[in-house]
Amino acid sequence: MRRKRKNLKKEEEEEKEDKDIKKVKKNDKVKNSNNKNSEENEKEIDEYWITDGKNRCGFSYDNRDTKRKFSELMIEYHDKRWCKPIHEDNELYAMLVLETMQAGLSWITILEKEQNYRNSFDKLNPVKVATFNSKKIEKLMNNPGIIRNRRKINSIINNAKAFLKVQKEFGTFDKYIWKFTDRKIIDHKLSSTSEIPAKSELSEEISKDLKKRGFQFVGPISIYSYLQGIGVINDHTKDCDFR
Repeated sequence: MRRKRKNLKKEEEEEKEDKDIKKVKKNDKVKNSNNKNSEENEKEIDEYWITDGKNRCGFSYDNRDTKRKFSELMIEYHDKRWCKPIHEDNELYAMLVLETMQAGLSWITILEKEQNYRNSFDKLNPVKVATFNSKKIEKLMNNPGIIRNRRKINSIINNAKAFLKVQKEFGTFDKYIWKFTDRKIIDHKLSSTSEIPAKSELSEEISKDLKKRGFQFVGPISIYSYLQGIGVINDHTKDCDFR
């Protein structure tokens, strides 16, 4: 019996070592930018290391704002969602909400709050969100799970109404947004994530058109990120295993 337990323990240890992604802790000196004396405070921080041997775009594992080597949420987003084509209207609206909420914030912050947004805004269904009234807005303003910025909350509702108007005009929002590239994916085939632009002529064009249609928080930089998020633009680097 003692021997069997020993073998079982060994197998469990081997399974643990075989996991694709493992978490390790180390002490690191993190400069506290809020310290008036610019002192360096030693803190214990979590660092995560990728051990599955896959090549990934650099941004997905170098999030210094989170004080981690990479975020598991960001890795999952990069591997399964980023630059993957979306054609379902409700999800196109949901991604527009998430991208416009990012203004002034890091993407990891939005990913961490994504499920709260989906729960709080009726699964980010534009038909339902468009009916939100002032009472609902006040309730959302007291919701700690989302970004409690009144202008941003109002823009989610406003953009739902504008979204429905586009649907009525074009049949689907999918037809509208993908018409700008004749339904083709723009693959930039980048060598490095440092080559990713903040905006492009395409995002400028779409931003301008969306603003004319009444959308808010849709500047060219936000729209460029949106086009990546819904797969119109593929900015995975050439050596990325998830392009």
